[in-house]
Amino acid sequence: MVFKKLVLMMMGCLGCAGQPTEPSTEKNESKSLIDESVVITSPRVKLGDGRYLAYRERGVPKNISKYRIIIVHGFGSSKEMSFMASDELLDELGIYLLIFDRAGYGESDINSKRSLKSEASDIEELADLLELGSRFYVIGVSLGCYPAWSCIKHIPGRLAGVALVVPFVNYKWRTLPKDLVKNDYRKQLSRWVIWITCYARGILHWWLTQKVFPSASVLDGNPQFFCERDLEVLKNTPGYQLFTQDGLKDRSVFDSLCSDIIVAFGKWDFNPLELTDPYPQNESSVHIWQGVKDKVVPVQLQRHVSQRLPWIRYHEVPDCGHLLVYDTAVCEAVLTSLLLGEDPPIYKPKLADH
Repeated sequence: MVFKKLVLMMMGCLGCAGQPTEPSTEKNESKSLIDESVVITSPRVKLGDGRYLAYRERGVPKNISKYRIIIVHGFGSSKEMSFMASDELLDELGIYLLIFDRAGYGESDINSKRSLKSEASDIEELADLLELGSRFYVIGVSLGCYPAWSCIKHIPGRLAGVALVVPFVNYKWRTLPKDLVKNDYRKQLSRWVIWITCYARGILHWWLTQKVFPSASVLDGNPQFFCERDLEVLKNTPGYQLFTQDGLKDRSVFDSLCSDIIVAFGKWDFNPLELTDPYPQNESSVHIWQGVKDKVVPVQLQRHVSQRLPWIRYHEVPDCGHLLVYDTAVCEAVLTSLLLGEDPPIYKPKLADH
C-alpha cells in the first residue's frame, strides 16, 4: 500500500541514534510528560517558564572536570541514548558529560511553544542552572543537531566548541543546489512529513497503531534506511520500542514526536548555509561528523555543507552509516578532535570522490 510505504519512509528517514523513551502531549506547556502514577527517578531542573528538564551525568564529577559537554539527543531518543566513549577516556581527559531529555521527551516537560530559539534557550538555561560555567561544549546527534545549529546562531559566545554528529539536512534551506537535491526522494518525503503531521496526524496515528493490517516495526532492519554497519547495530542493540505499534499507541508519545518533526523540518528563522564564522579568532571550533555510507543523510549533502562553510572542520567515517554514536572509536575521536584538536587521518574526507 502506498500509504504504508510513505509511513515507513517517513519514520526511517528521520533518523534516530539512541534509546527511545516515552514523550507526551503538547497541550499544556508545564504538564509532566510522565503519567502521574510513575515516579520520576532522574534529577531535574526547573526552567524560568516553569517547565522541568531531566538529565543524567557521566564522566568525572563536574567540580573537578576540565571539559563540560552537553549532549543533545536525536529523534525518538532520550538522555538514555548511547554515546560509546569509554569511561577510561572520560577520566583521562577530565570530561563531564551532561545528557538531557529535550522538551517533550522522557522525563522532561513539553514546550507547546517549541522553536529553534527555544531549543537553544533550554540548553543555555540548563547550563546556567547546573553551573557549567560561562562556556561549555555541545554535541548534537542526528535530529538533535537542529538545537546545536540554533546554539551556533543564537548563543555562539557561550560555546567552547560544537560537534554535529550525522546532522540532518533541512531541504527548505534555500541555498541547497537544485542539481544536488532534485532526484533525492528525501526532499519530497520531507514535504510529506510536514503535511501529514500538520493535517493528517490522526490518520497517521491510527495507521501506525491499528491491528487490521499488522506490520513489523518501521525501523526493523530495513536496508533502505540503514547500511550493513547500521543493521549490525540494530541487530545487537536493544531498544527502539518507541517505533513499534505498542510504543506509538500512547498518543502523547506520538504527538511529542510530531512536534519535534514540525520544528526540525519546517521553515527556519535562519539558513545555516549562510552563517559566517562566529569564531574568527579560533576561540572555538565547530565540527561535522558524517558516515560515508549513511542512507538517512547522504554524504553528498554533508560535503556540500562543509564546502559552503569552510570554517567548519569536516570529518568522514568510512564504511559507517548513521549510527556513529554506537562506535567507541568514533565517539572517542569526536571528543579528542573537539577538545584537543586531534584529527586522525582515517577520518579525513576524500572529497575527490565527490
